Amino acid sequence: MQILFQTRFRFLSLVLLMLALAGCGQSQEPSSSALGGPKPAVADTTAAVKLKPASRVVALTSLSADILYRLDQTKLVAIPGSQLLSKNQDFAALPRVSEGRTPPNLEKIIALKPDLVVGAAGFHDPAIAKLKSLGIQTLLSEVDSWRSLIELTQTLADAVGADAAPLLAQYQGFLDKTSTSSDATSSGATLVLASRQPLMSPNAKSWAGDLLTQLNVKNVAIDLQGNSPMRGYITLSPEKILEANPDSVILVNTPQGDIEKIKSEPFWNQLKATQNQQVYTFDYYGLVNPGSIDAIEKATSQLKANLTQ
Repeated sequence: MQILFQTRFRFLSLVLLMLALAGCGQSQEPSSSALGGPKPAVADTTAAVKLKPASRVVALTSLSADILYRLDQTKLVAIPGSQLLSKNQDFAALPRVSEGRTPPNLEKIIALKPDLVVGAAGFHDPAIAKLKSLGIQTLLSEVDSWRSLIELTQTLADAVGADAAPLLAQYQGFLDKTSTSSDATSSGATLVLASRQPLMSPNAKSWAGDLLTQLNVKNVAIDLQGNSPMRGYITLSPEKILEANPDSVILVNTPQGDIEKIKSEPFWNQLKATQNQQVYTFDYYGLVNPGSIDAIEKATSQLKANLTQ
């Protein structure tokens, strides 16, 4: 029993860590019109500040690295070890200062003599605090909404002296070709299941929940009640899922193989979405964790193609 408990505890911890990383690189204001007046992202502490000009930037998240590269690749001097970036040859020559979930290599970062280091709030806090104590300018970002993506992009653009307009226009293009009117509706109610143990679904206070709102996809979990140790997500029982009985279900593809396990649950074949074959599989990056601009574009394209009208 003790071994079984320890195994389940480690698995739950891994699920919560993956969902926490959804905020890596990541406030809440679902509005696709946020392009007209971005505010600075969270910096150093919880207070928003204006960054000093930077010419040597180390990015500790894949999303901030991608944004910086597109704004001004000459200002980006190091990136995290990320599977998203490793697939992109544009980043091949840049040194890695972290790998997986291991803490960033501070000695390597300091040796690069950066004038700005960008990390994820809640994940890179100790490293950022140490770098800040050494006099290095830092930024802790939290991208858990569309607006915060815009804010981070504008803040980084200001810091490196780049024009954010082209990139912000690209973001807006991800949302275009779908109605943004207040009375627009998706093709029925949708439930996102991001994990199996526990069964967790994003509400409005998460990147995934806000992304659904931006595209007018009716998110069942916004109105459901539940508990969860992770902000932006609620834990659902099979009974609650059956009671909601969504028109469509999104399953998130994770390394743990949760999709097939969820489909083996007793409640699965009783759902209207299952019976009508309205079940969609999405990558973890893009939907749960924004990850990169390409991942975001892929997720929005898939949502528009399958779940909006």
